[in-house]
Amino acid sequence: MKISVGDKIETKKQHPCGSSIWTVVRVGADVKIKCEGCGRVVMLTVPEFEKRLKKIIGE
Repeated sequence: MKISVGDKIETKKQHPCGSSIWTVVRVGADVKIKCEGCGRVVMLTVPEFEKRLKKIIGE
């Protein structure tokens, strides 16, 4: 899977704020994503990120 900083992604489940759209902030051993609805930042391991990912929307 090829993801890069700035990509918008959609997760399988919604965040409690109601948004399921996130922006990739950092990619490495971990992936840091930011919620588009409330601005919450979450760090996930790559396997956990891939499990939660529904689709890559683009930039």
